[in-house]
Amino acid sequence: MSGQTDLAKMLANLSVTVRQGTFTVVSVSRPLELGDGVEALLVEDEGLTVIATVEAAKRHGWAVGFEAAWLTLDVHSSLEAVGLTAAVATALARSGISCNVLAGFYHDHILVQADRVAEAIECLTALRG
Repeated sequence: MSGQTDLAKMLANLSVTVRQGTFTVVSVSRPLELGDGVEALLVEDEGLTVIATVEAAKRHGWAVGFEAAWLTLDVHSSLEAVGLTAAVATALARSGISCNVLAGFYHDHILVQADRVAEAIECLTALRG
């Protein structure tokens, strides 16, 4: 398994990148493909969860509720790493910032309230110690 597993090292080197755009999360019942603002898909028993730009959601006629900034944790964390998600979620929770996590092979991605992105970045970079 590739990637870092040492929590102290991950936090010491933690930096955050903000993906351009504002995103939302919706559920749809029909098949859909990635592209044209559809950024991620997750199959659930209840339907297909779609993470899309707000613009794409509006084009598709999907209701936009939660508007999010997409943050990428710029540390190559192992999928077997323990504690990174908890550390991030705890730091954001202390500031009352929602935290919706997507685990990629190389990085973790966090959706936070779009209007609180600067605060979220400050919370996360403070984890460096």
